[in-house]
Amino acid sequence: MNRVEEIYYEAKADKWFKRFAIFCRIALAASFIPAGFVKIMGERFAAGLSPNNPLGHYFEALHLTGYYYTFIGIVQIITAILLLIPRTSLLGALMYFPIIVNICVLTYATRFDGTRGVTMMVLASLFLLIWDYDRLKHILPFKQPKTEPHVLKKPLGMRLRVIFFGVSFAVVAFIIIGTFYLYEIVPGNEEAECRNQCASSKNPEACEVFCDCIYEKGQPLDSCLATFDKAKDIRKSGRK
Repeated sequence: MNRVEEIYYEAKADKWFKRFAIFCRIALAASFIPAGFVKIMGERFAAGLSPNNPLGHYFEALHLTGYYYTFIGIVQIITAILLLIPRTSLLGALMYFPIIVNICVLTYATRFDGTRGVTMMVLASLFLLIWDYDRLKHILPFKQPKTEPHVLKKPLGMRLRVIFFGVSFAVVAFIIIGTFYLYEIVPGNEEAECRNQCASSKNPEACEVFCDCIYEKGQPLDSCLATFDKAKDIRKSGRK
């Protein structure tokens, strides 16, 4: 057994890591249950999000897909239930991961304000897959060498908790700060949020044009970003 596996099995035996895994399972399941229930009931998800918002465009179209929309809700509920049951938690994690990665890419593509939270959900889902590596490794397409019984030669003890949770805190801080500076302009969750950023923008006039393009004209995000860039170029040319 190599050093990485030693650390892995030490974490598996640690009560703090076990509690964190349970917390992740409950938190991820709790995020899917209301989302799935809304879809099964036939209501539009994130009803407060304007249809002209880039992500609102997606939810509006998805809501009109009929039984496919209901199917997504049923899958989310089943995945949440599987996560909550210890014996099926691995299957739940395997189902959850591709779904949440897809949602995460969607939020980044539409510059949604909830991107930070969804990114953390991806990391929590990834943690659960790593947590069940001892069960998951048997279905991986890699040759599994014979290992000796799990005997810890150099246990890290309290240092393992400090390192893990310290790194986790640093990653969360990086996500929060990094995503804040990721985009020059975002549509926000509503028109007021979009226009509020114009006050502190380096290009307030171009920002207003962007918000008009999104919420007044209902144009796609890429088109509005192109309009924003064009308005900036016109302003720079005017200064010259």
